[in-house]
Amino acid sequence: MIRYFTSGESHGPSLTGIVEGMPAGLDIHEDEIEHHLVRRQKGYGRGGRMAFEKDRATFQSGVRFGKTTGAPVAMTMPNRAYEKDKNNWPVVMAKDGERGDVERITLPRPGHADLVGTQKYGFDDIRPVIERSSARETAMRVACCSFARKFLETLGIQIGGHVVRIGAVGYHSWEESRDIADPLIEGGAHQIYNRSDESDVRCLDDDLSAQMREEIKQRRKEGTSLGGIYEIIVTGLPAGLGSYVHWDRKIDGKLAQVIVATQAMKGVEIGLGFESGHRQGHQVHDEIIYENTFKRRTNRAGGIEGGMTTGMPVIIRGVMKPIPTMIKPLKTADLDTKKEEDTRYERSDVCALPRAVVVAESVIAPVLANAILERFGGDSMDVIVQRYQNETGYGHS
Repeated sequence: MIRYFTSGESHGPSLTGIVEGMPAGLDIHEDEIEHHLVRRQKGYGRGGRMAFEKDRATFQSGVRFGKTTGAPVAMTMPNRAYEKDKNNWPVVMAKDGERGDVERITLPRPGHADLVGTQKYGFDDIRPVIERSSARETAMRVACCSFARKFLETLGIQIGGHVVRIGAVGYHSWEESRDIADPLIEGGAHQIYNRSDESDVRCLDDDLSAQMREEIKQRRKEGTSLGGIYEIIVTGLPAGLGSYVHWDRKIDGKLAQVIVATQAMKGVEIGLGFESGHRQGHQVHDEIIYENTFKRRTNRAGGIEGGMTTGMPVIIRGVMKPIPTMIKPLKTADLDTKKEEDTRYERSDVCALPRAVVVAESVIAPVLANAILERFGGDSMDVIVQRYQNETGYGHS
């Protein structure tokens, strides 16, 4: 099974990632990883750091002559912010010596890990919590998950995401968003991300994109922040991945976990999701038809029934809260004095949702890749591809 780990701080010297369990023989190169890292850095409403961060993950082990070896893959990614300010961050994040005159951060931000993190680990300074809980970590997460993503692409499985709402601006209904997205996925989910990448808010609708930009612009003037909702679509999955037998092997449960386990995510739904609770049964469930194979007439279930994939496109939506760091302060209590104070401002995005789409696309890839490995097995790509082709017919003329 594929697992990955990340290490590093927002303003430390670098991020580090380790991916284990990748089969041998996967054709992959650093430029392919960089492609998604560049996508992650784009988006209207981003903060100043994105102006100088140029992320690139460098393979340190586990890849030879452009193919995985089956051994753990190690990667490093320098933090340009650390290098850019050599008089500050190497001192603030020093690995040796005493704290000395380095400022302690004692004002926890509402909505952030600050307060609970200091309580959990017994810190008298919030800085270690700020540094590790930062969404900067998702850069290495995207790099690590790109291996699973390439694995899926080798089998014809594609992932693409787009924004459906930012603040008060978005599609009025599930059906309206389907009218835009579904025609694109006839050519695979890559059509979704290729099209959404043309918008700086990653929305497929041009009119909504313009309204979303105005919404972000207005909230920036007010000194506040915005969240929203995004949708991730997966095409090419065979039926039967996951399980109805064991609760912890249900594919929708695993997908929901990795979405909510991503910074700033507060909710997830599959298919119609919460809207199902407002509708009658005949407006929710998908009628079954047979056209050379069993299919559903509609896809309100979002490609998953009973904890298993149906063979229809998987549709996942995630909810991202507004960034808790804002120019306009909130009230908090100082760790030392316990007195009420205004929060301090740490540079951040006004709206990070367009960038979060790429992270969400990425983190679901290992879940799906592991479901493939569980069913088809194998330690090398040649074996896995052959088994996959034999059962699903993918790649056979």
